[in-house]
Amino acid sequence: MSEYQCPECGYVFDENKGDPHEGYPPGTVFAELPVDFACPDCAVRFRDDFEKV
Repeated sequence: MSEYQCPECGYVFDENKGDPHEGYPPGTVFAELPVDFACPDCAVRFRDDFEKV
């Protein structure tokens, strides 16, 4: 499992933890997020903008 970071605000999506508050349970694979997934903290960056850390 990997982590992906928003280059704008630093939000990290951790596949192990998911983001239950946003409706993504633990174990959610980043590549399976909706194509229009936007950063839940800044809403500026989309899935394709995130960087693997």
